[in-house]
Amino acid sequence: MKKIRFNSRNTKPKIYNILLLSIVFVLILFLYWLIKPFDAYYLSYIFAGYLILVIVFLIEAYIKQLQYNPYSYNSIYYLSFAIFVLTVLMTTLYFIYFYGYYSSQPFFNGFYSLLSIILDSAKYYMIYSSPVILIVSLIMVISNIILIRKEGFSFPNSLSIIMSFFLIGGIVFMYIFNYYVSGSFAYVVFHEVVSNSFAAIYLYFECMLTGTALVDLYVSKYEPDYNADYIIVLGCGIDDKGRPYPLLASRIERAYRFYLKQLGVSNKEATFITSGGQGQDEVISESMSMKNYLLNKGISEDRIIMEDRSFNTRENMANSKKIIEKNDPQAKVLFSTSDFHVFRSGLMARREKMKAIGIGAKTKWYFFPNAIIREFVGLLTQHKGKQIAVILGMIIIYIIETLIIYNIL
Repeated sequence: MKKIRFNSRNTKPKIYNILLLSIVFVLILFLYWLIKPFDAYYLSYIFAGYLILVIVFLIEAYIKQLQYNPYSYNSIYYLSFAIFVLTVLMTTLYFIYFYGYYSSQPFFNGFYSLLSIILDSAKYYMIYSSPVILIVSLIMVISNIILIRKEGFSFPNSLSIIMSFFLIGGIVFMYIFNYYVSGSFAYVVFHEVVSNSFAAIYLYFECMLTGTALVDLYVSKYEPDYNADYIIVLGCGIDDKGRPYPLLASRIERAYRFYLKQLGVSNKEATFITSGGQGQDEVISESMSMKNYLLNKGISEDRIIMEDRSFNTRENMANSKKIIEKNDPQAKVLFSTSDFHVFRSGLMARREKMKAIGIGAKTKWYFFPNAIIREFVGLLTQHKGKQIAVILGMIIIYIIETLIIYNIL
């Protein structure tokens, strides 16, 4: 399989093809509703074909986004929505197969049947996939317990347990709320809106979490070309003797291994930028601690530049960029951080207008799920407006579909 090259594309990908495809599909629906030119059963296959094309276009946009800028939230959006549409496709194909072969009742009655499939797809997928969610939640809880036992209890160290609670709680709510419905016509309509909207929002965030994990994993495993001029090492804490904690040591080691590999492959010697200030409880700056570590590895002092004024990732990138631009504005830049932190660090670099590519240091398996959830929550809060817009859009669509199906509109 050909490797996707980061930063190899000059234009940002567009998804107008999905918009045009959707317009064509809506026109087909309108044509069917108006004159019914073909058998209703084929409408479900047209819908399935439409979903397949949407998935293909989203994956294509995801690949182009990696080529243009891998550290964009659009990368997660394209992949997550592809997963979301895939769940709708799987549910649609299930209905076609099950009712087409096992039901004595007519499966498809046209336009309204198709709307019912779309309306119920998230709810049924959520119910059918619940065993997988329970297994994943159990793994997350086990990993979180090990993390707490090894590194102590804190709110950030408990995010996997909290997320598991929400995942399982959502499934329990759906089973209870959707088990039996009775009452007035208005209540039945209200129930349908609430249950389907809840399932769609639940599935949306489930797909976003999955997309975040997959993108994080991919960008952290990426191996750049061996032509770096600078390698920024991002700080993350030292002990009371000024030595890097294991998490920071792994970042330095990852940068050091890349430095050696590049030297052997292209005979090009990179310069390290150790980036991290001195906290109130730290005896020296993280930058100095990293420099000492590299000196002990045999790196010459003239190949290490200290950046000791930053206290978060964005400052790491901004201050390091100033140093690099003074020396060589056209330099090729890498940054080394923990695997779970590569994507968000790259996002910060791009916000500072620096085209740096990240390399990820491995973390313990029990640490990774909790770290991914922390990155997921952090990215969500940074894009609150987009999340609110998507959720409101889903609710409006489900309200309109429900009103149409129940002949209120």
